[in-house]
Amino acid sequence: MTQLFTHLLLATEHSEYDTGAEAMALALAQRCQLPLATVLPLVSNPEYEAIAPQIAAKAEQEAAVKIAELRQQAQAVGVAIDLRLRRGQEPYQEIVDEARQQGSDVVIIRRRGKRGLLANLLVGEMVSKVVTHAPCHVLIVPREACLWQQRVLVAAEATPTGRQIVATAMGVAAQCALPMQLVSVVGTEAQRPPVDAFVTDMLVAARAFGVVAQGEVRVGKPFTEILAARAASQSDLIVMGSRGEPGIGRALLGGVAQKVMGLSEHPVLVLHS
Repeated sequence: MTQLFTHLLLATEHSEYDTGAEAMALALAQRCQLPLATVLPLVSNPEYEAIAPQIAAKAEQEAAVKIAELRQQAQAVGVAIDLRLRRGQEPYQEIVDEARQQGSDVVIIRRRGKRGLLANLLVGEMVSKVVTHAPCHVLIVPREACLWQQRVLVAAEATPTGRQIVATAMGVAAQCALPMQLVSVVGTEAQRPPVDAFVTDMLVAARAFGVVAQGEVRVGKPFTEILAARAASQSDLIVMGSRGEPGIGRALLGGVAQKVMGLSEHPVLVLHS
């Protein structure tokens, strides 16, 4: 079977908050026998550095230490690492530009850095911007998360984009030889019949693809029901879209996806259609 992802990009500042993403990226590269491209964004302000060059020199020294440590970690698990240091005023932009330059199909990144006022609910600002602007899928990894080994949960709506999301989740489940759980959430019971049909169709497709699959339609708040479905199915990876279809309302990143990413204890793979 063709590998779903062939160009991995780890985005890290090699801080204590990045340990989960780094471990996940190395585990994925090792499992898939792939090299690991890595970008370490370094905040750079030319005007300020011209006034205080010692600040820039210290940042460069710290970055050199981080690069050496990352190389050692990769070598210890037998992963070839291609590490780039990118300087710029906006770290997210450097990550997005590197993903575009590398032709990455997935960016692996932490959920958030220092805890803020809404840290229990929201992902970090930099990460939100990466998810919004990345040219590829983004895997958001909580600090204590591990590589999925139990079940893949896919959250999708009864739309053409929803079918694409389920198809990608099938590929993830098949590549990892894991079962898949599909959940689709509606606001009222009256909306259930066509969504029931969508779930049935997708389960038939998944089984034809060789994936053991189950599915359900839930009624309620989407992010609440997605997280409840994850817990009930004991899934350890959530796959979902980055934004809603036209007519649904606001972008998922500002609502459902933002909350799922922020509250999930497990990695969330956000797909860009």
